[in-house]
Amino acid sequence: MNIDHMEAFMYVVHLESIHKAAEALYLSQPTVTARIKTLERDLGIELFLRKGRSLTLSEEGKAFIPYAEQIIQTYDQGKKLLKKEDNPKEIVIGANIITSQYFIPFALPFLKKSHPELRFKFISATNDVLLEKLLQKQVDIAFLKEISHHGIQKHELLNNSVRLVVYPDHSFESLKNISIQQLAMEPMVFFECGAFDWNRIHKLFEVANVKPNIEFLVDHLEVAKSIILSKNGIGFLPYLCVKKELELGELIEIDVSHFIHLNQHIYAAYLNNSFGNQQLWNDILFSVKEFEKQSILCD
Repeated sequence: MNIDHMEAFMYVVHLESIHKAAEALYLSQPTVTARIKTLERDLGIELFLRKGRSLTLSEEGKAFIPYAEQIIQTYDQGKKLLKKEDNPKEIVIGANIITSQYFIPFALPFLKKSHPELRFKFISATNDVLLEKLLQKQVDIAFLKEISHHGIQKHELLNNSVRLVVYPDHSFESLKNISIQQLAMEPMVFFECGAFDWNRIHKLFEVANVKPNIEFLVDHLEVAKSIILSKNGIGFLPYLCVKKELELGELIEIDVSHFIHLNQHIYAAYLNNSFGNQQLWNDILFSVKEFEKQSILCD
């Protein structure tokens, strides 16, 4: 039984495509197909059910997954143990754009201080790209919004709920239970980004049959925040972006829980059974706690 054949099987399982597995392994599709068929002959079972071009896991294939993962993991651990490296072990961390801007500048130095023996490589990308890089083993751990994939484990880490924020001395600061009609009359800045469900905010005004006074439509968090800080509008922004300003009193959060909840979280995600450094994981959790206790300067 060849470890390369087993790896080809697991790449097809994770990526759900022979084409994508071939790209990730830098192999041709016929080569990946041949490796899987050889593995099936060695095992004496069909790992996949084939119908035309479609490929689905058989029951035997599903049952074999944890054993294949364990064999590959044991092989990789043994290879690392026997291989003498002059360079420090490298940990590749990925994060979506907002986490990259506001949490990672705090987390990386924190982790490096706790693990001087490690070299940290960082990649900033969209959630979809990060998922692909996780599945292709180009990233060890990624910070991103909630995802659902059978090959990925995820853990909720950071609260990034969207808040309505205004500048100090705004009229909303002294009001309780503002109405949607009152909100619609205010000059607003809207930050539009695929990472958040902004359609819910638009729907809020639509259902109330009022038109919001959107004077600025931007796709950059810092631009949106600067407009609010300069008292030229108010707006909904994710918590990580305004954490420091809220703590310093430079921005004020207005409670809108009586008509909308915009809960968002950042998750840490990694391949099943692939992240074996328990101490590093503990320090990642600790870095989150320390981050939540401190005011973090935003560049």
